[in-house]
Amino acid sequence: MSEAFLSLEGVRKEFSGVVAVEDFNLEVAPGEFVSFLGPSGCGKTTTLRMVAGFEPPTSGTIRLAGEDVTYAKPNERNIGMVFQSYALFPNMTVSENIGFGLRIRKEDGTARESRVAELLDLIHMPDKGKAYPRELSGGQQQRVALARALAIRPQLLLLDEPLSALDAKIRDELRAEIRRIQRQLNITTVYVTHDQEEALALSDRIVVMSRGRMEQVGVPFEIYNNPTTGFVASFVGQLNRLPATVIDRDEGRLRVGSGEVRTTSGIESEPGTEVSLMMRPEELTLDAEADNVLQGTVEAVTFLGSIVRVQVAVDGGRLTADLFNERLLVLPVAGDSTQISFPAHACWVMV
Repeated sequence: MSEAFLSLEGVRKEFSGVVAVEDFNLEVAPGEFVSFLGPSGCGKTTTLRMVAGFEPPTSGTIRLAGEDVTYAKPNERNIGMVFQSYALFPNMTVSENIGFGLRIRKEDGTARESRVAELLDLIHMPDKGKAYPRELSGGQQQRVALARALAIRPQLLLLDEPLSALDAKIRDELRAEIRRIQRQLNITTVYVTHDQEEALALSDRIVVMSRGRMEQVGVPFEIYNNPTTGFVASFVGQLNRLPATVIDRDEGRLRVGSGEVRTTSGIESEPGTEVSLMMRPEELTLDAEADNVLQGTVEAVTFLGSIVRVQVAVDGGRLTADLFNERLLVLPVAGDSTQISFPAHACWVMV
């Protein structure tokens, strides 16, 4: 990674003796899009607010473009921020909202109008400059909030769950718009979300957080396919988990119920150790040849459009398989006997 544009070193935050963020260390490269992902209360928004200057850290250092901004005020940092609530001024037009920061900075009127027009084009709303927020949809209002944050030409863009108040279709559309604009401007961006799909789709890298700590940092492909902790494995994506017993760690053999399963993932535990065997639903199939085959009974079938989710009771637990939908697919029926199959590389072991 190139030299860090944003750096957090040993950042810690306490509120009345309660630790909200602990030992947070991260370097963000110029133009990189990094997401903080985790459940409510994990410390992701608190960390973002420390970067913005709204919360001083209890300890640690924050640097922006090489400058120590740990205790600098928000208006002393050239940062644009977009909140979950649109926070637009209802008595101002779209153009006035976008140009507000420029007016506060006493930028020349002609230059301000030119910048506002440029941003209206950027967010694909060139004809909405004279409209008021109440006349816009939620998605349009959030576009305006994004344009307002970008108007001052910030060094860093911060977004705090900006899509959570929108319906699914608008959320998907605006997600693509945010990524398009970020890439077009090549602006360093930190994004907070509890939505794993958002983080996977948007990010160059993801910081998964739990209870104020960083669980794992990596590119989306690595976070999803090679989770390093049980929390990351279960929080990001759907997950199957079966109790298993190590038979032979060198050969990757495990006992599941009365059957045996093989994995190519490393096993560090000694024979006889109780472990968890984990698999993603999309890597499981029904009635197919594979390294591992377990007999079972279909418990439930859920049609989800592009996939069909099938729950199967097996000796030792329950597995879920996600089958890709196609027009000639024959749906299984609850009560059917079946065998659920998966390759050795699809499963990994955690203690």
